[in-house]
Amino acid sequence: MAAPQTPYEAVLHAARDVAKLDCALDAEMLGTALLGSVYSVATADRAAAVRDFVGDFLGATTRRRTAAATTIREVFAALVPDAAGASDVRRGPQAPAWAAQLGRVRPTGCWAYGDVYGDQTSYLVTFAYEDVDDGGPEHAVVALVDHNIGITKDVFVGSSASRILEQVREMCDDDELTWFRAEDPGRVRGEVNRHLEITDGLGDLPADGSLATDRALAAARLALLPASTTPPLAEPPTPAPADLSRDFLGSPEAARFGLDKVAADDEVASLHFCVSLILDHAASLPSADPLRWSPAVAGLFLLDWVHRRAVLDMDDAAMLPRVTRAWSAYATRRRGLPEAAIAQTDEMVEEMIPEFARLYATGERRSPATAAVAQLISEGVDPNDTDAIDAWIEANRDHLD
Repeated sequence: MAAPQTPYEAVLHAARDVAKLDCALDAEMLGTALLGSVYSVATADRAAAVRDFVGDFLGATTRRRTAAATTIREVFAALVPDAAGASDVRRGPQAPAWAAQLGRVRPTGCWAYGDVYGDQTSYLVTFAYEDVDDGGPEHAVVALVDHNIGITKDVFVGSSASRILEQVREMCDDDELTWFRAEDPGRVRGEVNRHLEITDGLGDLPADGSLATDRALAAARLALLPASTTPPLAEPPTPAPADLSRDFLGSPEAARFGLDKVAADDEVASLHFCVSLILDHAASLPSADPLRWSPAVAGLFLLDWVHRRAVLDMDDAAMLPRVTRAWSAYATRRRGLPEAAIAQTDEMVEEMIPEFARLYATGERRSPATAAVAQLISEGVDPNDTDAIDAWIEANRDHLD
């Protein structure tokens, strides 16, 4: 058999047995997996790429009359109803009985769960078909929102809603560092879609999970929820950076780690610089809340951001672990986290500090700009002195060309 000549032929070939499936859910799962290939390779707005592909596919296959072709057209129209031509798709004469159930579902429950640190929130919504026999079993859509990077990191559609819900409840009941609650359907739709729009524009998708394959079906299901009438979830207000810095430096946590005893001018300068780095890092995160501290946030700061964005001298590098330890204790106390969460965070910070020291010593995660500034400083050039920098560039022109 000759290889398919166009992407549309490839889809028709992959969907050649769609009309033989047992229920609408199976067909929708096949359809979303096929559209996942389009989503994963798109280079710009991925949602728009899928919508355009479906519109082009429907236009290119209008004369196809086989059961498989007419059925997959109807599946795609149900998954992406805003695609061009989707509203014009009609059921073929050989359509399976379950085709009438495509997209004919209602939400049966909405929940949210996550970690006490505020790093991630998962939203779980269950759906049931109008006709269980032709439609398929009650199923669940789970969407994971990562607040540290500000995206919907994964979506998953599972065919056993009761089992998934039971597993989530048990996981949260057994782990004091997680929470679980019923959630407003409109808020679920608003929060997942708001973060999913950012995901759709990423150059590279998260490597793990079923984001690409399940995205079309998950989005179609979430679109059935009511529009949100509540504002987006917001972090509690925090003091101004200067006020927070003063409060921290006067806190018992700062005293516990000897930061109140710092007296030498160089050490004082390093202390304030290191505190400013923590605040600057928090401002770079989607939530921009310096008090939302966790093992994950500490790892982003100590093992990545500070090496790419800051130039540390030896005094700074010696001071930063002390400040980070104190900040960890201070922020988790201010946040009112459980003792187990505080202990886990402190333990993880201790484990990260040797790796921070190694990365500082090797400089392997420095950005080119940071490395250049570090070189200037190491050679006694003030990076704020334009004339000195110009003189350094002129003296080193042969090495720079």
